[in-house]
Amino acid sequence: MLLTEEIPSTLSDIGRTKLEDSVWDVSIGDYLIHCLEDYGVRHVFGIPGDYVLSFYSMLERSPLQLVGCTREDCAGFAADAYARLNGISAVCVTYCVGGLSLCNSIAGAYAEKSPVVVVSGSPGMRERADNPLLHHRVKDFRTQAEVFRRICCAEAELNDPGAALRDIDRVLSTVARLSRPGFIELPRDMVHVVPEGPHLHSHRQPSSNSEALSEAVADAVQRIEKSDGPVIIAGVEIQRFGLQDKLISFAEEANIPIAATMLGKSVVDERHPLFIGLYQGAMGREDVTRFVEQSDCIILLGESLTDINTGIFTANLPTSRTIFATSELLRISHHRYSDVLLGDFLAGLADAGLKKTPRKLPRKPEKCAGPWKPENDKPITIRRLIARLNQTVNDSMVIIADPGDALFASSELVVHGQTTYLSPAYYTSMGFSVPGALGAATARPDLRPLVLVGDGAFQMTGMELSTIVGRGLNPIVILLDNLGYGTERVLHPGDHRFNDVHPWQYHKLPEVLGKGRGYDVRMEADFDAALQTALDDDSQMHLLHVHIDLDDRSATLDRLAEKMSGRV
Repeated sequence: MLLTEEIPSTLSDIGRTKLEDSVWDVSIGDYLIHCLEDYGVRHVFGIPGDYVLSFYSMLERSPLQLVGCTREDCAGFAADAYARLNGISAVCVTYCVGGLSLCNSIAGAYAEKSPVVVVSGSPGMRERADNPLLHHRVKDFRTQAEVFRRICCAEAELNDPGAALRDIDRVLSTVARLSRPGFIELPRDMVHVVPEGPHLHSHRQPSSNSEALSEAVADAVQRIEKSDGPVIIAGVEIQRFGLQDKLISFAEEANIPIAATMLGKSVVDERHPLFIGLYQGAMGREDVTRFVEQSDCIILLGESLTDINTGIFTANLPTSRTIFATSELLRISHHRYSDVLLGDFLAGLADAGLKKTPRKLPRKPEKCAGPWKPENDKPITIRRLIARLNQTVNDSMVIIADPGDALFASSELVVHGQTTYLSPAYYTSMGFSVPGALGAATARPDLRPLVLVGDGAFQMTGMELSTIVGRGLNPIVILLDNLGYGTERVLHPGDHRFNDVHPWQYHKLPEVLGKGRGYDVRMEADFDAALQTALDDDSQMHLLHVHIDLDDRSATLDRLAEKMSGRV
């Protein structure tokens, strides 16, 4: 092997080696970069630091584009949003002070099955002799890796040149297969090490057990054929594994209506004639809840039965009437099947030739139709704001909602495109949306981000707007200012000052950032005019500072508070 501080030629300098062929004389750092490319990564988010500078230099010379962020947790949120739209992402930081700052973002990505590859630099192996107290170190040299082992689906410390390339293959293939984050720690004196001997790059696709798949499809088809009123509940994994087209093919061929849950919102175009709305148990629309729960065959595809998705566990979905298929479990009533991939199972259903008699579907909500006209003498409210946005949302936008009433109110938006609504609706970490807009716009420059964020969440990560304007991106950020944490006020009523945040003049931030346009919005006419100006100008970022009353909230938040306030 080659062990040197000198920087050898990169693969791009000497002619790219096809990764599916045997590879030799390739450094560990180069191999990692080209594997990331092979899996579809085009950008790497992060912040440099001394333990990762050598790898950053290698990244800078590679085809991958570096996206520097203001904070590591913001880089993690941006990478999460990028992965949701691109299928995989990468974030690169330094040891411990960088890596441990990422933990919350990566925990959220794990909880919501977003495939983010974390690359962290670390002290060199030769530096660790005699156990010195090197800067950034916590407890011992393995602390960071042990932390990420708990919040990732696979991890590797590339401290053995003989195993490093295999470890990279293992982590990336597991990330792709499970759609969850993976962690790679790269000691800085291993970046340019060239392992001895050939290595065959592996990028194998998993496959189903053919017999189990055949039996499972036959079992499901028989139950659907016997049912009088089946319904599909489409979940977030349909998005994560790119199965929307298979889902639509199955539903249309069989004439089966589709509902979605909050975490899976935008799994299909919500104007589709078979789409009936969000199912949220007792927290959702009564007609949708009744339609789903009265169905005699409930087909849950890629669903995650979280508290928010199930209306604080008020969902009535008896096992005897359900077909429950995810990337990790296939259960048909009380029968369980192993080694069946969700995509293969869905394809089998689509190919089965099912034909069900169309059912009378719940009425489309009135908010979808009719013009919205501002009333000049009325303050803007969340419900009126959402009604106005429903006249605006189109398939050239990606909606990104932060936890809080930004999330709950946005559940009432009618989303046009597939996977064009992003929110951490299960992990619900505040501060996702603004850095999420950076990730979304980087992954899909054809989609304009429309961000809904509360003032409390904005104060956590909103200065990632600096990176957004620095990269010339053009999101429309709608900041709901009720002087604090409005959802918590509803869940825990009383005169509690801990829910208040110091007010900012948010609309003046574009002046600080040197680009963009801000608006101070209080009345309906103000909001209408500001929104229209922002829609007409896609050359820059627009920040709408919308003042709302402390007692103003969405109907969805009212229903949530009714179910949760007793527990709080």
